[in-house]
Amino acid sequence: MGNHSKFIPVYVWEAPVRIWHWVMVLAMVALCVTGYLIGAPLASVGGETSDRGLFGDIRFVHFAAGYLFAVMFLMRVIWAFIGNRFAREIFTMPVRMFSRPFWSALGDQGKYYLFMRRESVPYQGHNPLAMTAMFFMYVLGTVFMIITGFALYGEGTGMGSWSYTLFSSWALPLLGYSQNVHTLHHLGMWYLIIFAIVHMYMAVREDIFTDETVVSTMINGWRVAKK
Repeated sequence: MGNHSKFIPVYVWEAPVRIWHWVMVLAMVALCVTGYLIGAPLASVGGETSDRGLFGDIRFVHFAAGYLFAVMFLMRVIWAFIGNRFAREIFTMPVRMFSRPFWSALGDQGKYYLFMRRESVPYQGHNPLAMTAMFFMYVLGTVFMIITGFALYGEGTGMGSWSYTLFSSWALPLLGYSQNVHTLHHLGMWYLIIFAIVHMYMAVREDIFTDETVVSTMINGWRVAKK
């Protein structure tokens, strides 16, 4: 599991992981803001249409951020195979489910976050609860949003486009076609927003209540004991 790092500095998050993390933060902010405005458009304004391209700009930012979001996630998957052992943690949770010590550690960590335990076992990478949240909320949520997002994008680019062939052709019939997919994609946005709130709470709480750095580790890569 990678615990007991309390007094030994450990290089946890390599540069590609840190870059991925912060670029994804920016991409998610852009996607959530523009996605909300696409679902609930601003009031129409008068004047010549060619002089009022705000909604088109919103859609462009959403599509550009969507491409960036997908490419960075693909990069993160590739780095899981070539990076250090911590780079694989958010993807290996299903394998760990077959380990009894993992469930015991997950229960202890849950009690800690519920203030039923005074102290948490130190972990070099993700603790079991964070690892579980990262997989079920971030990884699966991101895959769902990429599939539904490009499925909807393929509707606009047409049947001969790569996005229609790779995503729209099977995802739209599977999920109930356009309106259902729009609704599910919108709900997926709120699912990732909830994840982001939980993630920030867990990271900041760990940084405050434990003896090791957490937030700064995603900036400089090192997990060290606080002086």
